[in-house]
Order: sequence, then C-alpha cells, then structure tokens
Amino acid sequence: MGECSHDCGSCGSNCGERTAPQIASSATNAGVKKVIAVMSGKGGVGKSLVTSMLAVNAASKGLKTAILDADITGPSIPKSFGLKDKAKSNEEGTLIIPEVTKGGIKVMSLNLLMENETDPVIWRGPIIASAVREFWQQVEWGDVDVMFIDCPPGTGDVPLTIFQSLPVDGIVVVTSPQELVSMIVTKAVNMARMMDIPVLGIVENMSYFMCPDCGKKHEIYGESHIDEIAKDTGIDTVAKLPMDPQVAAKVDSGLAEELETTALDEMLGKVMAIRKEPVKVKIAVTYDDGQVFQHFGHSKEFKIYIAEDNKVVASKVIGTDGNGHEALAGYLETDGVDVLICGGIGGGAINALAACGIEVVPGVTGSTDEAVRAYLSGELSVNMTPNCNHHEHDHGDGGCHCGGHDDGESCGCGCH
Repeated sequence: MGECSHDCGSCGSNCGERTAPQIASSATNAGVKKVIAVMSGKGGVGKSLVTSMLAVNAASKGLKTAILDADITGPSIPKSFGLKDKAKSNEEGTLIIPEVTKGGIKVMSLNLLMENETDPVIWRGPIIASAVREFWQQVEWGDVDVMFIDCPPGTGDVPLTIFQSLPVDGIVVVTSPQELVSMIVTKAVNMARMMDIPVLGIVENMSYFMCPDCGKKHEIYGESHIDEIAKDTGIDTVAKLPMDPQVAAKVDSGLAEELETTALDEMLGKVMAIRKEPVKVKIAVTYDDGQVFQHFGHSKEFKIYIAEDNKVVASKVIGTDGNGHEALAGYLETDGVDVLICGGIGGGAINALAACGIEVVPGVTGSTDEAVRAYLSGELSVNMTPNCNHHEHDHGDGGCHCGGHDDGESCGCGCH
C-alpha cells in the first residue's frame, strides 16, 4: 500500500484512517430519503428487536419503510417478520427485489438468499462488508421514506463500512442496563461522532420487568444508569423497553408487526425531524451542438449540469480554453465537476480523472440532455470499453500511427 495522501474523497481504500465518507450511490437507492443505523456496542441486547420496532412504528404512521439487515452472520429480521420466500431478481437479472412484509415493510437480508436459513455464514470481514454494500447498491429499493439498518454488534469492520459507504443520517444506540454498559455505550457514541454522524438517542432494552401478579416494576439487572450516561454523552432522547415474554413470543412466531411500539414514538420523531441538505452533483458532458462529443481529448466544449436530488436545476456550455487531453482532468477538477459523461476516452485520461475524484461514464452517444436525464434516473446505457481494438498501432514516440487522424477524426484508441 502506498503512502496515504489523506484525500479521502477520492480514495477507494476502506481504512480506519478515513476522515470523510465515500458514499456509494446508484439509481437503485436514489429514492431512499433517510437512512438510520441501529447499532450496539455488544451483542445480545436486542438491537434487531429495536430495529424491527422502529420499522413497525414508522410503517404504522404511513411512512414507506425498509430494513437492510446488515448483521450478515446473525440475520434475524426475516424470522421476526415471518418472511419465508426467497428474494428474487428483476426481469433483467441485474437487481434483487426485496421481500415485503404483510405491513408493507421492504426487507433485504442474507437469509432471504440462502437455501437454508440455519446454514452458518463463514466469511471474513471484507466479504461481509462487500455484501452490505451490495445490499445497498444492488437491491431495487424504490421509494422509501426511512430505511433502518440492523448493524452487527460492536464497532468493527462492518459498522465502519456502513458509516463510510452508506449515507447514514443518524444512529440509534441500543443497550441493556448492566454496569458494563457505560463503557460500551460511550464507545459506540464516540465511533458515531468520529464518523460525524448524529446519535439520535439511546434505547435501553430489558430495562425492567412488570410483574403480572403484584403489578410492581422490578429492575432485574439492577438500577439503570442510562439517564446519567445519556447526560454525560450529550444525548437527550432515551427510551426504556421492559422485559416482556409476549414480545419474545411474537418475534419468535414472525409477528413483529403486532408489537406495541409507542415507547419509541419520541425516537421516531427524532428520526423524521432530520432535515437533509439537497444532494448536489455537477456533471460535465463532452459537447458538440447538443450531442455527446465522441473524443474526450479533442473536446472544445463541455456542457455543465447542476443536479439536486437527481433533477437538473441549471446548465451552461463552457469552453475548454484550449486545454489538451493532458490538462482536461485538472480543468474539470478546478471547476468542481463530480461526473464526466463522454464518448471515447483513453485509459490514461480515465486514470487522471479518477485521481481527481471524478466519476467517468464513457461510451455514451446521443443528446447531452437526454444522457444526463438517463444518468440521473439510472437508465443510461454505457459502453465500458469505448476504445477501439480492431487494429494494431504504436504510440511509442508520443504520436498515433493508426491512421485514424488523417481526416481530423480520432480513432478512439485512447490517444485523445
């Protein structure tokens, strides 16, 4: 591994030193409005239960709701909702269709893909992290008001991947009332703050037990200190859930949608109060009289589009100021371009643009306006190998010898 440049925005490494997220985005998740991670510092505290309850609460209020089960080695969400059918792909075979609960909650979990739900998942961390990214990018989520991510316990590799690769808007921390909790909750809160993601609140599960005989509240694990911990960590929203055998029975029977969830009303209120800034992207298209110009290095003009939340809000045509292909990457970087749509382009230019943090969408033809519209809607047809390979030629002396430039046209060989 080379020396770190600390330019996290254009770096593809998933390392612990990242200080800025590298958000994975695609048309499949463009309709997801809010993403909330439900995490715990340790296992066995009821994180999946709280995830389910938050989703049920949201759905009961008319919100389009989804659950991404990122607890790959211990997926329990499908069983909680009684989902038994396996997830299927769309007609093109390119995307996974999430399963849907009786109450309309979209769910994606590894158990919906495995032949036997009891088969162990013996995968190393990088593969698990990759599966989580696939669940975000390769699932046809559609319109979702709020998605809850059931994170694996702890503050390790997979939660780090979630916080760095997915557009998480807030975190709910789940815990239980043992003395050990103070340290564990603080670890989880500190991780969230290192990732610059707000902690919306803490849910203390198994907080107490209401005796059905005497009607008294019993603190099975001793006196709760969660209010003090919340104060010390600057968190103002705490929910306490009792130990209730009926809750366990309903979850075990796949009846999570019958759970009483009003105890989480305030927590959901914090979730829905999040106000996201519009997602802005600046797109440059090689331009020639309304069409995508086919030779990047010879571009005399670019059409620049400003899009917010996948809709174009402004556009203009700019000249390249005589820059050749070697300088165009820096020129676009200086102009703040995030995405380049073009026709033919060489490997060297692609690498230069990638080093500037610019996404390249090559091999595109037709109207520039239509290309941008299709890109924003996820419908753009792309040729990922736009360079010609039907003839042999040598650029050893710095020039092209393929004969393709005699009439002023580029050969598409990558020398543009």
